[in-house]
Amino acid sequence: DLTHLFKQRREAEARHLAARESQCPIDLEKGPLFRAKLFRLDAQEHVLALVVHHIAFDAWSAGVFVQELVAIYEAFSSDQPSPLPDPPIQYADFAAWQRASLRDTVLEREAAYWKQQLEGAPPVLELPGDRKRPREQTHCGASQTMLLPSSLAEALRTLGKREGATLFMTMLAAFKILLYRLTGQNDLVVGTPVAGRSWPETEGLLGVFLNNLSLRTDLSGNPKFLKLLGRVRATSLGAYDHQQVPFEKLLEELRPDRDPSRTPIFQVFFNMILIDDLPTASSELGVYPFDLDIAQANFDLTVYLRQANEGIQVRFTYNVDLFDEERIAEMLAQYRQLLDQIASSPERPIASYSLVTPAARSLLPDPHAVLAEPPQPLATEMFASWVELTPEQVALTPVSYTH
Repeated sequence: DLTHLFKQRREAEARHLAARESQCPIDLEKGPLFRAKLFRLDAQEHVLALVVHHIAFDAWSAGVFVQELVAIYEAFSSDQPSPLPDPPIQYADFAAWQRASLRDTVLEREAAYWKQQLEGAPPVLELPGDRKRPREQTHCGASQTMLLPSSLAEALRTLGKREGATLFMTMLAAFKILLYRLTGQNDLVVGTPVAGRSWPETEGLLGVFLNNLSLRTDLSGNPKFLKLLGRVRATSLGAYDHQQVPFEKLLEELRPDRDPSRTPIFQVFFNMILIDDLPTASSELGVYPFDLDIAQANFDLTVYLRQANEGIQVRFTYNVDLFDEERIAEMLAQYRQLLDQIASSPERPIASYSLVTPAARSLLPDPHAVLAEPPQPLATEMFASWVELTPEQVALTPVSYTH
């Protein structure tokens, strides 16, 4: 209960306590795997902090949880029974099906696909950083965001639709151009999540159905953007068709070289969040997000895209032990610069797009400026003056070479 505090301090205190609660570890041996605390700001306003270990919850589950909570609140506040039907299956049913589906022959076939896809892939993506990489991977993170206007979002969506690609594929292709230009590497592997809820019965379940896919793209030959988009589309569709094997199981099969300072296979993650926002209101309850400024860097860099009415929100979450705030801010601006050019001229070769942002352009010299004449005399004039001063000196000596 925070009502004993001055009203203007209550929300800040709730934010502080919720953030502290989220940092407390969960004991996987003893459980429980979740904690909930309710902070009372006044009689009609509360903050619910729900901390759940990722082993039991994914982002989709959070949306299901909130929708069910609102439905139950409405019913109980009106002395009605719970309106929620019993789920058709439980998470244990899904786990049993997944184990049964990954018999040796299926696992062997799926693993063969990924081995072929990742054969010879570079194990490391060397983004330019600001500090030496720690010997062991840290998860100290921070985030920066920008909002792409709805006009740009619609242009990119239309471009992708014309090429048979989704907005995700179009945004990913543009992001890979940014990585290519920053690293000089034309063979790039980026990770991305899939919901993993291919059964309709799983859509209303709480649990972890999430899986990670490795999307490899060849950017060699300076292709036009439309051709690159075709490559990204083909790779993405192939990955979706072979998403059944859990990423952890795939690592056991591929056995990549392990480096404690990096994640295996990929170090950059690209995530387009397609989950609907929280329900904003019901007859009895208004529900609003209460964002905390907490960022955990599971990878060197993670890109989150979220569609909104006003456009597309782009968030870069990065490891602060590797990158400075200024570098990430410039990368965000460069990504926007690329997207603007791609939307207007998608037929251009990828090396022709400029990464010079408006802020950077103000720091660069004007290439069209007229340079002042140098104060030195011409070389012919200097030679003539030395002839007048020292006419007896040798000016040129011929040299003969014997082959």
